[in-house]
Amino acid sequence: MNHDSGQQVQGIGNDPDLFEAFYRRHLDSVSGFVARRVTDPHRAADLTADIFPAAIDASARYSPERGVPGARLIGIARNVIADDVRQRARERRAVGRIRGRRLLDPDSIARIEERIDAERELRRVHDALGCLSEGDRQLFELVALDGLSVTDAAMVLGVKPPTARVRLHRARTRLQSQLATALVPLALTEETPS
Repeated sequence: MNHDSGQQVQGIGNDPDLFEAFYRRHLDSVSGFVARRVTDPHRAADLTADIFPAAIDASARYSPERGVPGARLIGIARNVIADDVRQRARERRAVGRIRGRRLLDPDSIARIEERIDAERELRRVHDALGCLSEGDRQLFELVALDGLSVTDAAMVLGVKPPTARVRLHRARTRLQSQLATALVPLALTEETPS
């Protein structure tokens, strides 16, 4: 995630070649981030597609002192997904409103479904994260699932790195306890032949 220079990131809005290289470099990490949080392939494709234009919009304000490009992109992805969750809640509350879907060809749906299936085990761990507070869960996800350093995750969440380290230790302890009781029985039932 750390291969982009500050000038390259700032130039993705004006230079198609820089944007293409940026997009290709970060697509896997962004699509993995989305696939761990979204189960619908159409929604996952739409959200992933929305993240990169948002990155272009933010590129002129990029400053290397505020974090590496990959961490900033994950922060943007987090905001895009949160915005989507809020929008979907508003839509559910609106009576009689119908949301259209952008049509995907069968090959695209198959690729997205494969990605969602590949992330299924991590999604189970993600579900077990419910024992953590919202802030501790977000910190744990950014470090353990999305591969950010504690310092970069602290930047995404707007906390100081020492605070993030303490919260991460506390989150790991609670999660280990939760996984010891929740996932072990699940693993045993999956291995049992029908």
